[in-house]
Amino acid sequence: MLSLLKRPIVIVALVLIVDQALKIWVKTNMMLGEEFNIIGDWFIIHFIENNGMAFGMELAGKFGKVLLSVFRIVAVFGIGYYLYQLTKKKAPTGLIVSISLVLAGALGNIIDSAFYGLLFSDSYPQVATFLPEGGGYASFLHGKVVDMFYFPLVDGYFPDWVPFWGGDHFVFFRPVFNVADSAISIGIGILLIFQRNYFKD
Repeated sequence: MLSLLKRPIVIVALVLIVDQALKIWVKTNMMLGEEFNIIGDWFIIHFIENNGMAFGMELAGKFGKVLLSVFRIVAVFGIGYYLYQLTKKKAPTGLIVSISLVLAGALGNIIDSAFYGLLFSDSYPQVATFLPEGGGYASFLHGKVVDMFYFPLVDGYFPDWVPFWGGDHFVFFRPVFNVADSAISIGIGILLIFQRNYFKD
């Protein structure tokens, strides 16, 4: 059974290592809101933090934050159990890979939410420090998720003739995200594209 679980374990471990290494580097080397360009003006490392779901969506208030964190933890156990069952049944490799990516992404963001508030100081108006003397910036389950990838591929204004939005400024692609978000999106994308092959029964 361990040999069957090797692939998902490796995928989850690799995603978590890359995700957490990048987040910790950003957190301990950049101040909130700081950015630098990687490729021109359309691939930018832009440091933000969010209280909620992927791509900056949120549930309001401290109760919403705890509710979201608990939901994530429950979901991870459910996804993990489902992945375990898939490996036992020797499901298609693509299905196992996609579910592993979703699981890894969910775990990556749970780590931020659960522990970053305890482990780091605030990222504004200074660069955060790891294990600060006075304690972290928040309690357990109240940490913020670190995001950094920003791809403003198109930055401009809607033509005046466009209903409702004519003349308004727009940016495509506006959300700032992280490696964990990407893993979840790629995993779900694989499922959507190949669902007929994975769920023939």
